[in-house]
Amino acid sequence: MTSYADRIRRKLTDALAPSRLDVVDESHRHAGHSGARPEGETHFNVTVVSAAFEGRSRVERQRMVYALLADELAERVHALALTTRTPQEAG
Repeated sequence: MTSYADRIRRKLTDALAPSRLDVVDESHRHAGHSGARPEGETHFNVTVVSAAFEGRSRVERQRMVYALLADELAERVHALALTTRTPQEAG
């Protein structure tokens, strides 16, 4: 069975061809909070560096990511902390 972290990585890689992609499951930090599950994979911190973000605002970038991960958000993922940068912004 594929983990949600793996699904997130695959979808973002396929759609955005990132030069950097970090997907960190931070569910353990949210135990007892809304949407948290004992088995985890509900809260993620995601950093994406991609040329696909060039010329787009922070909100547009986040909307792109949310659209790509709509299934995961509807099924299990409760929260995404997103950092979205272009390669030039990442340095």
